[in-house]
Amino acid sequence: MNPSVYPVAIFFAAIFTNNILLTNYLGMCSFLSVSREIKTSLGLGAAVIFVMAVTSALNWIVYEYILIPLDLTYLRYIVFIIVIAAFVQIVEMIIERVSETLYAALGIFLPLITVNCAILGASLFMVIRQYNFLSSFMYGFGSGIGWSIAILAMAGIRQKLKNAKIPRGLEGAGITLIITGMMALAFIGFTGMIKIS
Repeated sequence: MNPSVYPVAIFFAAIFTNNILLTNYLGMCSFLSVSREIKTSLGLGAAVIFVMAVTSALNWIVYEYILIPLDLTYLRYIVFIIVIAAFVQIVEMIIERVSETLYAALGIFLPLITVNCAILGASLFMVIRQYNFLSSFMYGFGSGIGWSIAILAMAGIRQKLKNAKIPRGLEGAGITLIITGMMALAFIGFTGMIKIS
């Protein structure tokens, strides 16, 4: 594969074939809780895209230029979480000043992006897969888009389900998990296109 195309392949694979939510089931907590309305899902999805893309790049820089030279790679979990938490605080302050309604709608889930395992997972996958800076950024950006597509699709389906007759035992989390499984199966259809490891 042409090395100049490789970051683009990583980007599309992160969206479709290696969707961080539907393949690795990372970030399920906020996915299940916020996917009730499209507007809220769109806001959280945009925040996750932004945070995941930027923190993947920042964590790559910290890992390559601080942790490896100082032989502190064993601290990567703690350092990555600190970088993510600091960046999420900045995003939270910006959203609060720009759109108070979106800030109120996202509620507790905006600060919970800090502990969203999908965001930490993206940073850890880039280390495990030994991506360069551009590939790390593209992987984080693609993973954020993939997570957002999944939450928006779920929000649309859940809004349609409000008018549907669902058996009482499947209402709420039950039907949501079944639909998530079906969405994951649908994304398996993209597996033959691009695969990253």
